Amino acid sequence: MSGGRRKEDQTSHPQQQQQQHHPVANGGVLRGSLWSKALRSDSAWEDKDEFLDVIYWFRQIIAVILGVIWGIVPLKGFIGIAIFCLINAGVLYLYFSSFQQIDEEEYGGTWELTKEGFMTSFALFLVVWIIFFTAIHYD
Repeated sequence: MSGGRRKEDQTSHPQQQQQQHHPVANGGVLRGSLWSKALRSDSAWEDKDEFLDVIYWFRQIIAVILGVIWGIVPLKGFIGIAIFCLINAGVLYLYFSSFQQIDEEEYGGTWELTKEGFMTSFALFLVVWIIFFTAIHYD
């Protein structure tokens, strides 16, 4: 009986193997090699999901940084939101079009890459901005 079990364990399902090699499978943290690949301009992206993950996490980092800055400055209202949107979209557009020089059509076009993870980063930006603004400037 244990011989059958070992054989079954050795031939795991393809979905389980893909999950084990997925960069975000271990608690939502990207692998170090993926980050080094993301920071080199000559990287080849065989797996489209890896590149989309990089775009997503870069957006989250930008959201936290800008949220802290906007809270400290103190920036208010629509101007802060508009500047965040321009910086967030602009930096990522420059990243994938100029730095990585990928073919946008492979990923569904420029608009698909520009909006990848945008709403999540916008929500994170608002939370961080409100927390820092309230903590520093509220009497």
